[in-house]
Amino acid sequence: MSTARTALETEEHQALRAAVAALGKRYGRDYMTTVIREGNHTDELWAEAAKLGYLGVNLPEEYGGGGGGMAELSIVLEELGAAGSPLLMMIVSPAICGTVIARFGTEDQKRKWLPGLADGSLTMAFGITEPDAGSNSHRITTTARRDGDDWLLTGRKVFVSGVDIADATLIVGRTEDARSGKLKPCLFIVPRDAPGFGRNQIDMELHAPEKQFELVLDDVRLPADALVGDEDAGLLQLFAGLNPERIMTAAFGIGMGRFALSRAVEYARTRQVWKAPIGSHQAIAHPLATVHIDLELSRLMMQKAARLYDEGDDIGAGEAANMAKYAAGEACVKAVDQAVHTLGGNGLTREYGLASLITASRVARIAPVSREMILNYVSHHSLGLPKSY
Repeated sequence: MSTARTALETEEHQALRAAVAALGKRYGRDYMTTVIREGNHTDELWAEAAKLGYLGVNLPEEYGGGGGGMAELSIVLEELGAAGSPLLMMIVSPAICGTVIARFGTEDQKRKWLPGLADGSLTMAFGITEPDAGSNSHRITTTARRDGDDWLLTGRKVFVSGVDIADATLIVGRTEDARSGKLKPCLFIVPRDAPGFGRNQIDMELHAPEKQFELVLDDVRLPADALVGDEDAGLLQLFAGLNPERIMTAAFGIGMGRFALSRAVEYARTRQVWKAPIGSHQAIAHPLATVHIDLELSRLMMQKAARLYDEGDDIGAGEAANMAKYAAGEACVKAVDQAVHTLGGNGLTREYGLASLITASRVARIAPVSREMILNYVSHHSLGLPKSY
């Protein structure tokens, strides 16, 4: 498929795309489905991507990273997704946790975590969603209270990806403001073996190498240096991680959509029912062309969001990242649906690797924030309309 995307990218970005695409091609969808079927993790791909410097491309050079930003990291995830083998933990470990620690962590925290996050030897999960909070982060009830020089963390989290393979989880909790008495968000690094830190795997219909967990924190005792950054800068630090999360979720959706579209186009070029390949018929060709347009438009907004974020414009990046995530989620679902429809019965076979994406494609619509909440954000912040809640 032809594309104009390279015209807007530097030679370095084009080279990165080509190199990651080559890596993805060596693994591909068959590798991913085998890993899922056997209940394993994508250790081989993760290790090779790390060795090539792709996992830490956004992290500071002085801590072993590539010195790039979200523009580069989103390219990596998109191209792996387009090859059929996306690494979901890239969204969590280097993008969210790595970014937060790089921007707000102490020097000790940076030295302890960033080199490992960059070379893939360490992995971090991220816990924000709660059973009774959902998209309303103001209702988070996980609280941290001081006990001498330590913190005691208590609460529950749900839909936390990859806790079983993570060395630690960055937990969003709330502490009491001594001046106002109000609760404010703060982030804590919780080691996987911390006493009182329990996890239960959630039984999901979604089939992926990365499992989902419910976390229970029962007076988990943490040292003072488990707190990331300034206790009074919680919201700033939180959104410093959420914007990259949205950008990377957009990359995840775009990559998956591109994979599905490529399978459909290949099939439509060769599948012949009457006298010509089915792709010659507008009823097949036009919906696929529409999907391609939607994916390209989504990428443009993702690139805008990444650039704004990398330039330090958190407010501008917030709007663009939400829009990119929304657009990519919609485009991904449409791409997978149209690809399956193009293949007909073959689209539901294991051989073509599309049927499992029917469920997986919904992730970009639902997580990390629903499309309805993004529409709320745009209507309030971009259009200045009043809130209903």
